[in-house]
Amino acid sequence: MVAALQTEVRPGGRRRAAGSTSATQRSIYPSWFLLPAAALYLVFFAVPTFASFWFSLTRWTLFDTEFIGLENYVQFFSEPQLSRGFVNTLVYGFVTSGAKVVLGLALAVLLTSQLVGRGYLRSVVFFPVLVSTIGVGITFKALLDPFDGVVNTMLAALGIDGPGWFTDPAQALLTIAAVDVWKGLGIATLIYIAGIVAIPQEYYEAARVDGAGAWQQFRSITLPLVQPATATVIILSLIGGLRSFDLIWATTGGGPGFTSDVIGSVIYKQYQAGFYGLSTAGNVILFLVVTAVMVPISMLLNRKEVDR
Repeated sequence: MVAALQTEVRPGGRRRAAGSTSATQRSIYPSWFLLPAAALYLVFFAVPTFASFWFSLTRWTLFDTEFIGLENYVQFFSEPQLSRGFVNTLVYGFVTSGAKVVLGLALAVLLTSQLVGRGYLRSVVFFPVLVSTIGVGITFKALLDPFDGVVNTMLAALGIDGPGWFTDPAQALLTIAAVDVWKGLGIATLIYIAGIVAIPQEYYEAARVDGAGAWQQFRSITLPLVQPATATVIILSLIGGLRSFDLIWATTGGGPGFTSDVIGSVIYKQYQAGFYGLSTAGNVILFLVVTAVMVPISMLLNRKEVDR
């Protein structure tokens, strides 16, 4: 305290606090510290992004490039199998994100209660996050095989005709979404647990004194105060859902037909077929879709958090 109050006389008769620094000295170091991060951002994000925009306007190979304007984008949206992937991406992203929010919050409330074996159950819920996505896809493809899969075999023993989980066009995408939720639910639950345990217990004690039941406590205390955790889960799960590829490719490869194709799998198929310009246009569309969906949602969630 004494050192903070000491002053010294500068030339010209002005006084300043001892130990203080000039505005120039304070501002020069953050600027220099930003340079490595800015260089990495420029090299690994900005340059490839602008290069992708350029190559999406061309018909290119490793040795030749021909500028064709917006022809790749017109073709992408004019072919049904390509535009179907665009619709499936939105459905897949919002279904998986919504399910992780609801189930993650429900499990977090359960696993923060006075439950026997609570620590073990938390580990069980989080375990699928640690498993490789490709491994999960291959495992569930075997488990849900319509003819030799364990699930349908057990259903047949009960006299139930099991569905074609990954072979029925009407439910292939939703089955993959369910597997995605199973694998990623641990992260959502962990985030919600952190948000719930951070709520002061005095709020619940005061609510119980006023006669509030468990549902009233959840609705009036837990749900509003875990809003930051909800925003985080929505953003992370929605971005992951919109960019999903590996689980879909490991289970159905986009089939049957094109019914479970998303933009990621469409892009990969176009690269395999040698349509590099068309697949690059798909990458640009995916980037624009993720940006167009996430920016307003992030702004809305952040605004609600500030208002609270």
